[in-house]
Amino acid sequence: MFIHQFYDKGLAHASYAVLRAGKMIVIDPARDPQPYYDFATLHEADIVGVIETHPHADFVSSHLEIHEQTGATIYVSKLVGAGYPHQTFDEGDVIELNDIKLKAINTPGHSPDSICILVEDETGKSTAIFTGDTLFAGDVGRPDLRENAGNITAKKEELARDLYHSTREKLMTLPQDVIVYPAHGPGSLCGKSMSPDLQSTIGKELRENYALQLMNELQFVELMTGDQPFMPRYFGYDVELNKQGAPAFTASVNAVPRLAADAELEAGIFIVDVRPEQDFKKGHIKGAVNIQLNGKFETWLGALLNGDEPFYIIAADNEHLDQAIARAAKIGYEQNIKGAITAPAHTDTTSPVLNQEDFKSHPENYTIVDVRNWNEINQSKIFDEALTIPLPELREQLNNIPTNKPIVVHCAAGYRSAAASSIIATQVNNVPVYDLGDAIAGFASRKNG
Repeated sequence: MFIHQFYDKGLAHASYAVLRAGKMIVIDPARDPQPYYDFATLHEADIVGVIETHPHADFVSSHLEIHEQTGATIYVSKLVGAGYPHQTFDEGDVIELNDIKLKAINTPGHSPDSICILVEDETGKSTAIFTGDTLFAGDVGRPDLRENAGNITAKKEELARDLYHSTREKLMTLPQDVIVYPAHGPGSLCGKSMSPDLQSTIGKELRENYALQLMNELQFVELMTGDQPFMPRYFGYDVELNKQGAPAFTASVNAVPRLAADAELEAGIFIVDVRPEQDFKKGHIKGAVNIQLNGKFETWLGALLNGDEPFYIIAADNEHLDQAIARAAKIGYEQNIKGAITAPAHTDTTSPVLNQEDFKSHPENYTIVDVRNWNEINQSKIFDEALTIPLPELREQLNNIPTNKPIVVHCAAGYRSAAASSIIATQVNNVPVYDLGDAIAGFASRKNG
């Protein structure tokens, strides 16, 4: 038996191939199926199955496309209510991959329809478990993503109680040497405190995972329902898309309209410019928003735009435009791109440059907007007088920003403030909107010092 992990750092997503004697099963595949085809070809294996541990909220899966291209059976819990051809895979069900077995374990908690997959080797020994979003290295899955999405919805408190029993009664009772293969690593928004490890063991998690320590059900529920990261707008959209199955990746990406540099853009449509912030600030289309490609582009695209919201996308050249479209497709947003443009003709809008010395000397002359996440803000404010509006909430709160003084926007490192300042600048015309950018590091160190 051979297990291989595929890891997408941008979405902190792990998927897997399990090979045995020329047959291969893929678990929780990403949107682009080509890496799994290439891996099967390299090992002269046939893809015979695809297992979905649950309908994912943070990325779009290629399970349906793999089925259509290879004939592989899709296995998923009956609770998903899947709208694609599939074989139900629930507690007691077994997939025989030659002489090894993959056994389903229903583990509701992160979602009502979550399963884990226990692997038994040819001797019948439990050797590995694919835990999806139920158990991570150092964490467990957040229980608040399925209150309004999916075939079954449930309140976060109810799912947290389910997660308590799933972990205690089904996972923590496994042999301690069983290897844990989760669907996510650090940086994923599906948990709040993942370790840097991309795999673990049951024994290590029993010793080190804060969520698996001795506590009663009420304590666990309170722990799991508090201090979770923000929920991007696209999460519910992706749950529904994965429940039905997404269109084929390459065909859908190729269907995105490519527009001429001087194309007239429809008024009122969101414009995403993916260039580095230095290039964006030197000149961009009026009304464009800077969501840079050199960061967590997919997450912030899906955090700022709704799942059914059309948008234009702009890049410096075709190579970067192709990358941006493919990365938008990871969360299913390629279908919302109204047009893709390279080097547009009308980039005569520039961003003002902040006089940092004046700002340092007279911060009271500026309206300061802190767009970090709530957990960062609650931990420590860099400017005591700052207006706090986390970036995911900004579009709805633009009217709450005073415009009687110049505006300075900051985050923790510069990526989010570049997006936020450009969003504010689309609505504010009477005063300059400045991005403090990476200069925030100096102010933060001065505050902490």
